[in-house]
Amino acid sequence: MSDRVDGELLVAWQAGDRRAGAALFDRHFRAVARFVRAKVWSEDEVDDLVQTTFVACLEAPARFRGEGSLRGYLLGIAYHKLQKLYAERARRPIDVEQVSVHDLGPGPSTALARRAEHRLLLAGLRRLPLQFQVVLELSFWEEMTAGAIGAVLGEPEGTVRTRLRRAKELLAVQLRRLRAAPALLESTLEDLEGWARSLRAEL
Repeated sequence: MSDRVDGELLVAWQAGDRRAGAALFDRHFRAVARFVRAKVWSEDEVDDLVQTTFVACLEAPARFRGEGSLRGYLLGIAYHKLQKLYAERARRPIDVEQVSVHDLGPGPSTALARRAEHRLLLAGLRRLPLQFQVVLELSFWEEMTAGAIGAVLGEPEGTVRTRLRRAKELLAVQLRRLRAAPALLESTLEDLEGWARSLRAEL
């Protein structure tokens, strides 16, 4: 039902119905903003990326054929916009298998979280190569299946499953490297997915 409503709203928006566009924005703003917030350096960049993501969806309607969810489609656009932003910041093409957000310069995102476990988790996520950060966040925060994540990234489901397992391993390594207090590290690692899902509400 939700996908059908999204499809109807998108068609109406493309036909010039601004109220339909506003309704779509309201339905998916938080997901897109959450997706980019842990990967950029300021709220201005969050706002810019959200706006350009929705504009790109409107300006290239033929690319969305109703396959999968509109939310996934929007997150895929946002991911490409992020890669372009990183390339501009680094002044060179980036390798999502190697480059992390932290490599490009530490940002303020950890200050968004009130709990120490959340701040530690955000710092660890930002130190993962981008492709691993993205699959974890789509799984944790958007509760997407491996198949749905694959649709966002243009990857086979099996590849995503392998990447998710590896991403969790790498995240544990990064959390330990941050040299948090032993009790904090233990608390975070014991319920990694629980802390990640509860962090969703703060982003």
